[in-house]
Amino acid sequence: MEILATALPALGEAWGLILQPIVLGYLALGVVMGLAVGVFPGLGGIAGLSLLLPFMFGMDPILGLALMIGMVAVVPTSDTFASVLMGIPGSSASQATVLDGFPMAKKGEASRALSAAFSASLFGGLVGATFLTLFILVARPLVLAFGLPEMLMMTILGLSMVAVLAGRFALKGLAAAGLGLMIGTIGIADAGGSLRMTTYDIPYLTDGLQLVIVGLGVFAVPEIVSLLRQDRSIAQGASLGAGWMDGVRDWFANIFLSIRCSIIGVIVGVIPGLGGSVVDWIAYGHTVQTTKDKTNFGKGEVRGVIGPESSNNAKEGGGLVPTLLFGIPGSGSMAIFIGAVALLGSGDIEVGPGMLKDNLDITYSIVWLLALANVLGTVLCIAASGGIARLTTIRFTYLAPFLFMLISFAAFQSGQNFEDLLALFAIGLIGIFLRRFDWSRPAFLIGFVLSNPVEKFTNQAFQIASFRFRKSFEEGIDYIFSPIVIVLIIITVVSVVLGLRQAKLIMAEGDVQSGGKRAPLIFLLVIMGYLTVALINASLIPNYNMTDKIVPLVVGGLSMACCLVLLVQMIRRPEGDAIFADKEVAGEDADAPYGLWQTLAWFAGLIAATALVGFILALLGFLIAFLRVRAGASWPKTLVLTACGIAFMCFMAGMLNRDFPPGLLQSLVDLPWPLT
Repeated sequence: MEILATALPALGEAWGLILQPIVLGYLALGVVMGLAVGVFPGLGGIAGLSLLLPFMFGMDPILGLALMIGMVAVVPTSDTFASVLMGIPGSSASQATVLDGFPMAKKGEASRALSAAFSASLFGGLVGATFLTLFILVARPLVLAFGLPEMLMMTILGLSMVAVLAGRFALKGLAAAGLGLMIGTIGIADAGGSLRMTTYDIPYLTDGLQLVIVGLGVFAVPEIVSLLRQDRSIAQGASLGAGWMDGVRDWFANIFLSIRCSIIGVIVGVIPGLGGSVVDWIAYGHTVQTTKDKTNFGKGEVRGVIGPESSNNAKEGGGLVPTLLFGIPGSGSMAIFIGAVALLGSGDIEVGPGMLKDNLDITYSIVWLLALANVLGTVLCIAASGGIARLTTIRFTYLAPFLFMLISFAAFQSGQNFEDLLALFAIGLIGIFLRRFDWSRPAFLIGFVLSNPVEKFTNQAFQIASFRFRKSFEEGIDYIFSPIVIVLIIITVVSVVLGLRQAKLIMAEGDVQSGGKRAPLIFLLVIMGYLTVALINASLIPNYNMTDKIVPLVVGGLSMACCLVLLVQMIRRPEGDAIFADKEVAGEDADAPYGLWQTLAWFAGLIAATALVGFILALLGFLIAFLRVRAGASWPKTLVLTACGIAFMCFMAGMLNRDFPPGLLQSLVDLPWPLT
């Protein structure tokens, strides 16, 4: 009763604040900006909030919060466009949506996929806001109950989704996840500072690879190259297919799935440090596990869109719980949100327990601004999506050069280094071959995403547990096996058992036909070669830095064991067995009129030209050459499209205050922007 007596007046004051026309105007502006950022692949909420930071200083608190919440709330909705229509993850929180959303677009069901996704996103966002309202004063014990062992088990639960997404051969999925984990350990180790798989002579790799680059490389590059080789529109038959109401009906028919995945999103969002990189995979895994007929996943199952989209919007409400209650960011975008709040007004608003005590009305204003932003964002997405969805009916040869342009620019923004483009190309090659040989790309990405949390939580939990065991055995056991950890262990074991039983019904990369032994065997041997080098590298780390070597040694050893068993199976099984799946044998890739290396040469040419003359001049030549030679466009169409592409790039760079990749020319000649 005391809590209600405190909360009700604050709720009334909050509504009085946010229903002012000027506040709603700033909220709408934030939503529009969030839509623009979300549609642009690879940027997401972190880039959007970074764009707003310079304008936050001294701004009226409620206006600044409306602007930021409008942007944060709508990015997980608008990033669906790229995921569904292009097969490019709009952000780290929309990677799982690609698995079934993009196949639906290829089948001519873009409208159905988008409407189902937007309905689920709206519902998830409202669930998140409702949860935040109810828990803003009572969630403190829940958040405090999660220590390092609990966070480690949540990370392991995320890894258990590999069992669900492994496809017909669990060993391939496990090895793909291990490869992702090992690539995620490249660079300087957090605990002891040891260098892994790099030297100071290669400074780019000391910070490791960025998630934006790996996500774009694993999903975007393979799909762009595959569609470009086929030289047709994304939607076969050039039709948008099922109408908007079909998608809404799909969502309503699966409303209980949407509720469950929204709750998953809220819970994962509450846990600091996990955020959007994990939540959609856990929701997708749950969706697969709870569906009776699993044969359509990966080929255009609408439930595979509804589950992740419900969770990734709900997690924003959950992420605000530790952010507002303790000042602990629940995700990368929440970290920037905390910094931006400190700049508002006279700087007297500070997230944390003091905010609940002194600014409860502001706290509830944030909650319901979040709900309003989700409603407004969904309405705007639906209004804009008819025209945007028609992109899938355009001949893909006209879209491909601009997608290469967008993902190159997005990848460069992750580290502002030319090497970002080289890393994108290299990871893109890995993604192409994972896709070709029916290795689970989601499993690879889950491994990469969770490599840092696994290592960090393992090392920290081990150090604290060692200290407690030295005091008493019982205290150490109680610390490691808390009630929450035991519950999570049970959930994880059940998830793995069910996942392995169901894996044979799931096509990791669609229905891939089998081919000869030679190419799949060579790919497996290349992976084993990398794992061997990584294991040798980890073993050379001095023993006094055991925290830096134990994770790569254990993960690398288990991954190598999976590969060895897989190698034995490949040697013993006859040619034509499903284990030798190869997209170049039958299907779209095999029938494509253009070859893989012939198509990749265009992307490689853009990167090579960038190294010489900088991105804008290279892009100018690339667009003209591609549109004239590869697309066969007329000179007027080529020049108009090239001018539009260059103008769009300059506009985006100016708005985001970003630079373009420089080349050798820029180091020799002082050129004006945007040629710098």
